[in-house]
Amino acid sequence: MRRALSLIVLLVLAVGLASALRGPSVGAEAQGAGAIGDNQVNFGRSYTSGALEETGAANVVSSVLVVYRGLDTLGEVTVLFIAATGLAAMLHTGKRRRSQRKAVQASLIVFTGCRFLFPLILLFGAYIFVHGHLTPGGGFQGGAIVASGFLLTYLGCRERQPGKDKFNVVESLSGLAFVLIGLAGLVVGGSFLLNFLPQGSPYALLSAGIMPVVYLLIGLKVGSELGGIVGDLSGAR
Repeated sequence: MRRALSLIVLLVLAVGLASALRGPSVGAEAQGAGAIGDNQVNFGRSYTSGALEETGAANVVSSVLVVYRGLDTLGEVTVLFIAATGLAAMLHTGKRRRSQRKAVQASLIVFTGCRFLFPLILLFGAYIFVHGHLTPGGGFQGGAIVASGFLLTYLGCRERQPGKDKFNVVESLSGLAFVLIGLAGLVVGGSFLLNFLPQGSPYALLSAGIMPVVYLLIGLKVGSELGGIVGDLSGAR
């Protein structure tokens, strides 16, 4: 089974690499469009000058990721989900053999750090993805920080290891809510992930329409997926 999964992954990578090599080189279309002149659009200048007014987000990069190219962000989350699912399938094929070696007790420093730092790490990760529309950061960065907190529990506080079922529930609900918000924008304005909520006052926490909600869901999804990957690699059930 593992060999079959490995061959499928290699086949997908080979097809993707062949498709990329057969396509036009980077910048070829831009050079062709340069001859037209009047039809050129400076996207960088357009985003930096109109993002705050159009999306209400002080962080222009976040407005691009969530609003202007939100469908690509959905694809990135899907890739992470497929990677986590593939890893779980490869690690759990066949009968699991219990190791005869006794688990080594964590050192006092790691154990103490786990007990005191874990809630602070979760708080910091939540701060990062909740303020993603205002400051550098976002759902992926905040989710990775949250997952590092769960990694610390696997290293130092084995009795506090969360069950994999909890990760699966959070990941599924947050992913479903993300897709539903995107479909709601499609119904309201004919565009997936349309920023249909009130934008509020710029630079305020409750601003930028759907962006804080989307980053909250992405942070929960990424954190639960990476936490599940850490649990799979550590052998936790």
